[in-house]
Amino acid sequence: MGGIPPALQILGEICSNFFECTPPPRQTRLEAKYMSFSNLPEHLVQSEIWGKFKTAVGTPSFTAGGVRFTLHKLPLIPYYIAYAPKADLSKVNFDEVAKKAKGLKAVVVRFDVPNHLYRGYYPDGVVPHMNLARAPKDTFAKYNVLLDLFPSEEELFKNFKEKTRYNVRLAQKHGVIVNESSDISIFLKLNRETAKRQGFYIHPDIYYKTMFDVLSKAGLAKFLVASLDKEPLASWILISYKGVLYYPYGGSSDKHREVMASNLLMWEAIKLGKNLGCKIFDMWGATNDEKDPWWGFTRFKLGYGGELVKYEDSLDLVIRPSIYKIFNVSYKIFWFFLRLKTKIFNFQ
Repeated sequence: MGGIPPALQILGEICSNFFECTPPPRQTRLEAKYMSFSNLPEHLVQSEIWGKFKTAVGTPSFTAGGVRFTLHKLPLIPYYIAYAPKADLSKVNFDEVAKKAKGLKAVVVRFDVPNHLYRGYYPDGVVPHMNLARAPKDTFAKYNVLLDLFPSEEELFKNFKEKTRYNVRLAQKHGVIVNESSDISIFLKLNRETAKRQGFYIHPDIYYKTMFDVLSKAGLAKFLVASLDKEPLASWILISYKGVLYYPYGGSSDKHREVMASNLLMWEAIKLGKNLGCKIFDMWGATNDEKDPWWGFTRFKLGYGGELVKYEDSLDLVIRPSIYKIFNVSYKIFWFFLRLKTKIFNFQ
């Protein structure tokens, strides 16, 4: 099953509205701890090593104005989409970014889900650029689950929901074993099985192979496998960067679901993060909508005592407005047919 072209994933509908200033919502514990927009660590996808990986898989990475972005070719015309996820907006020089992007023939620079917990207004020192507008669509997950890794293992386990603690112990009772591995083929197989079972699109195998190769050589990537009687049931890629453990990709088997292998795998991942000296476990994405298909794994993640947080809205720095408008219309049509294709595929 092929992946979606990155350029089509990150195009959005035209949006001319700027942020509206609204009172900040009640703070969660983690939001209070990191309430300054400049206090969250630099996100993994803004790192030099991530740029090296993206370039290696054919998506060139560039830096300008305090932000890293990748360049994605638009079909049929000699223009590109510049994609800058998880940027720290308080450090961005929008004029420099626009100049660089224009020279690279970009139509727009998408600041996708900035790495700031939601306040509903711009942080101090960030002034909207004249061509900066709120993007109506996010590519990165707008919600996430963050777990504070500062407490002891005993305290962390105590903070799990009762059902989660039960499932972890059940997996141990069944004899599930979690080990670190370097055999990425285990993950690739389980990842494909999961995608087929749940009806979502994934990257080609070479994407994950290259990512693991580049980041593991830098000492950042780990690969955990949960097995029963030497049969892999679940596998996750975990990446540590600047005090944060990230869980970007995982796959699981449909076999022996009663042994709760993924529950034990998460507990071992949390302990790995502590052993690596990480302060936060970033679970990459979640939803706040109980009717959303993502709610199942969001509920799973919340069982481990983490907090559901929301990030600031995505922004589009529009470089070529006329082309941007045309391709927003094309984008809407593309996603209509893609969803239709997915429904047909799942029905079959």
